[in-house]
Amino acid sequence: MRILAIFNGEYGRRHIHNVVQHQPAAWQVLTWEAPQFFPPVLDYPEDYLPESLPAADLLLSFAEHKGVAELLPDMAQMTGATAVLAPIDNEAWLPRGLARQLHGWLAAINVACATPKPLCSLTPTQYQVARRQFVTYENAHIAEFARYFGKPSLQVVVDGETRLVTAVTMQRDAVCGCARYVAEHLVGMTADDAAEKAGLLHHHFPCLASMGIDPDYGDTLMHVSGNILKDDVAAQVKPFRRATMITPGKRVDE
Repeated sequence: MRILAIFNGEYGRRHIHNVVQHQPAAWQVLTWEAPQFFPPVLDYPEDYLPESLPAADLLLSFAEHKGVAELLPDMAQMTGATAVLAPIDNEAWLPRGLARQLHGWLAAINVACATPKPLCSLTPTQYQVARRQFVTYENAHIAEFARYFGKPSLQVVVDGETRLVTAVTMQRDAVCGCARYVAEHLVGMTADDAAEKAGLLHHHFPCLASMGIDPDYGDTLMHVSGNILKDDVAAQVKPFRRATMITPGKRVDE
């Protein structure tokens, strides 16, 4: 699969670095650094595009400016891409209204589009866009990418006697590499502490999703992202956690 990854800041650089480091051998990942500044109204998108771009099957948009979203239809046509993955880890970079427009622009030229919010909600069949709201999709290129990068999936092994995490196998990493980092630091933790530790490690990595309150979640996207990873770990260590029994005490009159 031929991938063209677009970036214009540290958020994108980290994502691309992780993908390039751990991509399947059959993938080819090239990059294009987009401009960092755009006018309020983009009348002539072609003024902000290079003369040529390499052929691609999938465009990954990791840009930190909403102006880049307006370039994506032209970029898809220039590269021959049939799919676009444009995550929303910060609504300032891709507002929901512009995301809806992007879907329409790309559908008009028969290009599939996925806009997961946050990016680490992406699976090979669906992604999240708001609290309890998921979108299903069918596209071979986006699904192929999501087999390896997207919603974190770890296989956690716990010793039944000591209740310690003895091994963590990566099944699907977050695009930024956060899940891999968490997996490397969970071994040796108790089943009681593993889920909370996963949440702390996610923040310490650190996650680069927005720390502002997102209106579609009523929470920060960083927190939403952290809970996705934390919940994955919690479900696996739950059978090994020690149950805490609370016995009501008697009231003592002074």
